[in-house]
Amino acid sequence: MKFPTLLSPIRIGSMEVKNRFVVPPMGTNYATEQGIPTQQFIDYYTARAKGGFGLIIGEVTAVSPIGRAIWNEPGLWCDEQIDGWRKVAENCHKYGAKVVPQLHHAGRQTTVDIAGPGAPVAPTPIMDPLLERFGIGEMPRELKTEEVWEIVGQFRDAAVRAQEAGLDGVEIHGAHGYLVAEFMSAYSNKRIDEFGGDFEGRMKFPVEIVKAIKKACGNGFNLIFRFSADERIYGGRTIEESKVVARILEDAGVHALHITNSVYGSYEWLWATEATPAGYIAQQSEQIKKSVKIPCIVVGRLNNAYLMEDILSTGQADLVALGRESLAEPEWPNKVAGDALEDIAPCIACHQGCAAYIFNKEIRKCSCLVNPFCGKEETMKIAAAKKSKKVMIAGGGPGGLEAAWIAAKRGHKVTLYEKQNILGGAFRIAAIPSAKTILTSPIKYYIIQGRKFGVEYKLNTEVTAELIAKERPDVVILATGGVPLIPEIPGIDNPKFIKANDVLEGKAIPGYKVLVVGGGLIGAETADFMAEHSRKVSIIEMQPDIALDMHDVHRIHLLKRLKEFEVDRITSARVVEFLDDGVVYEKDGKKEKITGFDSIVLAMGTASHNPLEAKINGKVPELYVIGDAASVRQAIDAIAEAAEVACSI
Repeated sequence: MKFPTLLSPIRIGSMEVKNRFVVPPMGTNYATEQGIPTQQFIDYYTARAKGGFGLIIGEVTAVSPIGRAIWNEPGLWCDEQIDGWRKVAENCHKYGAKVVPQLHHAGRQTTVDIAGPGAPVAPTPIMDPLLERFGIGEMPRELKTEEVWEIVGQFRDAAVRAQEAGLDGVEIHGAHGYLVAEFMSAYSNKRIDEFGGDFEGRMKFPVEIVKAIKKACGNGFNLIFRFSADERIYGGRTIEESKVVARILEDAGVHALHITNSVYGSYEWLWATEATPAGYIAQQSEQIKKSVKIPCIVVGRLNNAYLMEDILSTGQADLVALGRESLAEPEWPNKVAGDALEDIAPCIACHQGCAAYIFNKEIRKCSCLVNPFCGKEETMKIAAAKKSKKVMIAGGGPGGLEAAWIAAKRGHKVTLYEKQNILGGAFRIAAIPSAKTILTSPIKYYIIQGRKFGVEYKLNTEVTAELIAKERPDVVILATGGVPLIPEIPGIDNPKFIKANDVLEGKAIPGYKVLVVGGGLIGAETADFMAEHSRKVSIIEMQPDIALDMHDVHRIHLLKRLKEFEVDRITSARVVEFLDDGVVYEKDGKKEKITGFDSIVLAMGTASHNPLEAKINGKVPELYVIGDAASVRQAIDAIAEAAEVACSI
């Protein structure tokens, strides 16, 4: 067996977990506004139990209405919520998975808009720095001593309801700067009553919660405690103190520890990006594990089965928690056990589906770029087609590749055409900067799945109206993507100027001193790439800052690299004329000039590329336009559209 430890059982308290694979708690927003699990919620967890996960830790589960951190957070604060959890337990138990919900109170890391009147609350009235940064923070109300004891009781009562629902235990959320973590950390707890003032006082709140649950539910009801080994913020807890925390929790009767890191104020480490090393928390977990005898669970970009086996076999942890990885691929354990590693859909740490909704009321639901079936496990399936059709797909980018393998798996005869000599489209180009290499993995996955189900790939072949007329397909899917946007600005047609994509693909070599015109995602990442290759780079952008179209956590890491590379930037500047070695721009109502550049790189956005639709509309039985070919949006939209079309034809 390649992965003997990973696939072996382990005991946590009174429960035997069949393998070392864990689904950690991730807020989905699949519950109702009243905190009741929906069928979507139940289906989501059932799919991961069916996929072979040994332990499923249900997402943040509020012990009080004012403890909610997301709009549709499930709860166990009232009896009406029990039945939904009972269905989760029953469904998951059918596949041999153990299930524990994560008992949670947001504390200061919420808003009145989410949690209602009375929120936010905290050990000490200090505003959360991240919420304040986003302009949604509110000064929390300091909890009275008697209120702290009341919340201890709320955790106890929630655990009792979990036990009544037939769940296998509970996890206490003492990580990421939520209420329990706030009490545990000198960073956020400045109290002088029995719940603060020194280390012992700060630890009293979590210890009393553990004691109360054990008294009410018995020692056979399993308790897991999640906490940040290193809060990664000035004044926060470090690994040395966390080792003592671990011992205290073990002595209090906790059956397992779940090791993570950071708080909201250091959230670039909480939501690790593609640039964050895989398994980056394992060394912290190893130190914690050496301090205790109970099992330790570790999380943190665990995207490789060999890495997981090494972490377990070398004693860095006892179980591995696959967060976003389990969103992308709910069958991780089964595919590892079946030696089908190439069939595992990869997480690319993009955050477009799993984190984008958290502060966006319009999105509200967790999803996944790589797995558009996430959250739709029973409502959107790859079912056998009633009739096999001849399908032509124009474009070998992520949307076209996704549509191709799904349609082929359903039984259609699929041919995908790509006018270049290589597949991958925008993803392939975006993967060229060193920090984005992981974007090659979904391309590889799509191609492997396509070949497995019989997709025919034709490279160096542009789809034309004549080709379509010759092939006479039943279905045409146009996934022709986008092209660089070239606005009408005087001087922009200079043949010396270089498009950003040509720099990344190696089709053009810029000089030493480079001006990038356009500071969105493409321009900023191209600047990063050139600076890494010893160019002196400047960016000019009409928006107030650069890379504003990136998810914030990715942007933080990119801006750090650009600062290290000493990339200059001019913002709030509209280019009005291109010169041979620079530009004229307008800023604050004044025209200014910047010159002396060896190369000008254009990165001014993307425009839809859809030359075929008008020519063939009405001439083929079924015609679909997806992704950027329809309108320029995020990759998650293109792939979701591709899957929906492929499942419908």
